[in-house]
Amino acid sequence: MGFMDAVKSVYSNYVGFQGRARRSEYWWFALFYFIVAVALQLIAVGVNETMGGALYLLFLLGTILPGIAVQVRRLHDTGKSGWWVLLGLIPLIGVIVLIIFYVGDSQPGANKYGPNPKGVDAGPAPAAA
Repeated sequence: MGFMDAVKSVYSNYVGFQGRARRSEYWWFALFYFIVAVALQLIAVGVNETMGGALYLLFLLGTILPGIAVQVRRLHDTGKSGWWVLLGLIPLIGVIVLIIFYVGDSQPGANKYGPNPKGVDAGPAPAAA
């Protein structure tokens, strides 16, 4: 999944909290968010503070729901409840734990949140001894 595919995927599923999101979808969206946020901050500092601040506020308001939704779907992909996103409210430690969750691999096969977005099955059942 490429940069534009991931951003389109997040915005086409704007407030979809169900299902799963691959690592690439989450991280490409995070990169998009970071690049646009930095660009808007540079506009605020270099060109016009009022215009840059207003543009950043509009961008923030337009991305808060899809950002939370992709985080929840990413947590679903690792087999965790979307409520874990609230860990981000705990300074430093919560963010570190969430980053560890976000970089983790997908749970193989289908889980209670849906099929694996990579199309990877859990594999054959272990042989009985």
